Amino acid sequence: GRSLEGAICRHPWLDRTSQVILADYVTVTAGTGLVHIAPGHGQEDYDSGRRYNLAPYSPVDDDGRFTPEVPEFQGLEVWEANPAIIELLRQKGALLLTEEAQHSYPHCWRCKRPIIFRATEQWFISMKENDLREKALAAIDRVTWIPRWGRERIHQMVEQRPDWCISRQRAWGVPIVAFHCRGCGRVLLNQEILDTIIARVRREGADFWFASPPAEILPPNTRCPECGGEDFAKETDILDVWFDSGVSFAAVLEPDPELGLPADLYLEGSDQHRGWFHSSLLAAVGTRGEAPYRAVLTHGFVVDGEGRKMSKSLGNVIAPQEVMAQYGAEILRLWVTAEDYRDDVRLSGSILKQLGDAYRRFRNTARFMLGNLFDFEPEKDLVPYGEREELDRLALSWMAQLIQRVKRAYQDYEFHLVFHRLHQFCAVEMSAIYLDILKDRLYISRADSPARRSAQSTLYELLVDLTRLMAPILSFTAEEVWGYLPGVHQTESVHLASFPEVQPGLPDEALLGKYEFLLKVRDAINRGLEEARKGKVLSTAQEARVTLGASDAGLLEKLSHNAENLKVLAQVADLVITGQPGLLSKPLEAQEVPGLLVQVAKAVGEKCVRCWFTQTSVGENRQHPKICRRCLQVLEG
Repeated sequence: GRSLEGAICRHPWLDRTSQVILADYVTVTAGTGLVHIAPGHGQEDYDSGRRYNLAPYSPVDDDGRFTPEVPEFQGLEVWEANPAIIELLRQKGALLLTEEAQHSYPHCWRCKRPIIFRATEQWFISMKENDLREKALAAIDRVTWIPRWGRERIHQMVEQRPDWCISRQRAWGVPIVAFHCRGCGRVLLNQEILDTIIARVRREGADFWFASPPAEILPPNTRCPECGGEDFAKETDILDVWFDSGVSFAAVLEPDPELGLPADLYLEGSDQHRGWFHSSLLAAVGTRGEAPYRAVLTHGFVVDGEGRKMSKSLGNVIAPQEVMAQYGAEILRLWVTAEDYRDDVRLSGSILKQLGDAYRRFRNTARFMLGNLFDFEPEKDLVPYGEREELDRLALSWMAQLIQRVKRAYQDYEFHLVFHRLHQFCAVEMSAIYLDILKDRLYISRADSPARRSAQSTLYELLVDLTRLMAPILSFTAEEVWGYLPGVHQTESVHLASFPEVQPGLPDEALLGKYEFLLKVRDAINRGLEEARKGKVLSTAQEARVTLGASDAGLLEKLSHNAENLKVLAQVADLVITGQPGLLSKPLEAQEVPGLLVQVAKAVGEKCVRCWFTQTSVGENRQHPKICRRCLQVLEG
């Protein structure tokens, strides 16, 4: 085809010529390899025409009808004229073949009719003048994009985008304030005219532009600087609505001294890299020299449990009002938090049910803690950290880790991590370990004993911190818990309190390291207990005698040194350490502690009706024959 480039062809019936040009969208695999273009009726055609200095000829009016430039078909709609054009070609002897072909063509999404593309005069913001493109790209790199791929997405768009067409042909909107001299066609706009219009907009709004003639809008004695004319026409185009939203920073942030520019965060769906994020960036960089935001967060869209778009026709729409009516606002807020918003967010009845279960975990944890603080007064009963039980100090180290992780997740907008870490803390560290072990000390010890006050002091501090951490998510629940906390609070509402701070010396890494090993041993014991339950050897841990065997001297020493701690952690009646594991009968091998063997048997003695542990001391006291020695000491004071 290159040999034909520049060839001149005669129009079939008009007295003018057409030029043969080259284009990369013409292929040898589709059609004849020869394509007719109209520079005034298509983006690719227009671009090709500009490369070859072809005029954007567009003889079609606003109603889609041919203009007098085509007298043979003047007044006909473009689609109506097709048969007439074919007939004219036949009459002129210029028609070689006519046949119908099926191909893809864009249609209006509202009325479903085919679209007519026209080249018309528009207002543009140049991406090249004043280096707007390069300034915008540089500003993108100074913004935090969440998720990170947002930076690549908008950077590529700005890098490749054409000039910004900011004019629209609509009956009403924000007007483009410009005047055209009827004498010479020059566009008239200067600072005096702008100041006059701005002052009037502040008084009346923008509607006066459509109702008042130019003479009533322009300052008195306004003349055209080109020809001196005094007769002007108003611009009838309005601004692109994306320009309207793109300058929201000027309307919202700049007038408010408590806000200011730039905003900390712009938040919207992933489609707004092409929309609001994009127009705001160009408007702010072009007028203020900087992006209007420090960070931009993008979220996906809500879909059903199978990942399908919600629609009335599918019947899979779940309205927020329905969720709140059935589950409550806390569950809806928990769902928003629990899902990773960077992808499309799934919502279904089963998902909400699971979150309802998770919510009950939060609530039940708080209820247990509050229930065991009924006789605790922090101002009087709080035990200093250094005097507390080791297990209590461990729980506070776990809380210190939680504070660090949750605050970091909040700051990084990783809200799903906030949910998962809070839930794990309540379900694992608290319910499955600490609170489960603590019941014996809370229920069995003397009410005002140092051991019980140590537990209550820790429960109080854990609950105060936990409530503040979950307040942004479970707002009503946190406020309810805050109202039941004992003692005098610094703030009336949890939502007026600050996030908790990690106390000096926490987390205690040495203590955490020690219990990392002990909890692995506990897991091994629990496996042995479960096997014993299945074998009908016993029903509860409180009636078990556990023997731990290890031939390795180092492991044996660690076990022996922590025998009492392990007994408390496992909540068993008796625990024995032996260096002769070969004597154990059918022991269980520990999975996470190499060389450790576990044997579980039924403990010797009777069950204490107060603490439920099997003890040989039950029956020693004739006055209280059904309780153990430990419980007797508590009762006797």
